[in-house]
This record gives sequence, structure tokens and C-alpha cells, in this order.
Amino acid sequence: MFSITVRDHIMIAHSFRGEVFGPAQRLHGATFLVDATFRREQLDEDNIVVDIGLATQELGAVVGELNYRNLDNEPDFAGVNTSTEYLAKVIADRLAERIHKGALGEGAKGIAGITVTLHESHIAWASYERAL
Repeated sequence: MFSITVRDHIMIAHSFRGEVFGPAQRLHGATFLVDATFRREQLDEDNIVVDIGLATQELGAVVGELNYRNLDNEPDFAGVNTSTEYLAKVIADRLAERIHKGALGEGAKGIAGITVTLHESHIAWASYERAL
């Protein structure tokens, strides 16, 4: 399996419901380093997984929809604990939508899967992996 990874970051505010979250139940900020890994079994006719420039651009567009937002006020997240794991899934699903719509070019149709990893710090991160 071949893969490429592109990186961006987001800064959000949110709060959680549930005792398990302790003080994070209060409104707080989070900054995430975001890695999106695109995988495929065979390289395309240009011997690439996907155009890195397009992948970077589309990841930027997806995280741009979340950046500098209080997720508690976003209708898409009403009643949802926007955990790191959950946000990784949201970003992966939004990237998958863009691939299906052709935003990453014709060659991207051969992508077999995406993994999105959100790094909370140098010692903690969460990922979501999905097939296409």
C-alpha cells in the first residue's frame, strides 16, 4: 500500500458534557495538528498516490471550515461532544466527500482509504481511518 500525508492545523473552542471530561466540561480552546494520509494499492498513471498540492489545498479548505470556531455554536455539532476522535472522523468524511466530487482530480478516484490524525500535543493524538 502506498500513502502520502499532508498536514495543517486548526484552533477551535468547545466544551464537553459528561463527568468523564472533568474540567473540559467548561468552554476551552484546543489547537490540533492535522495529518491526512491518503492510501492506494497502486500508483496512478503519473506514479503518485494523489497530487500533494491538491491534497494540501483540500485539507486546508476542510479545516478552514472549523478553524477559529466555537464548535458549541455550530449547527453541525449541536448536542455532540466534539472529541478529538470525533473531529478526526468529521475531517476524514469531509475529505472523502471532496474526493468523490472530483476535487482532488481524476487520479484520486483510485484512493482506497484515508486516515486523519489530530495531534492534541506531542504525547497525545487520535485517528480515524476509513475506506473510500
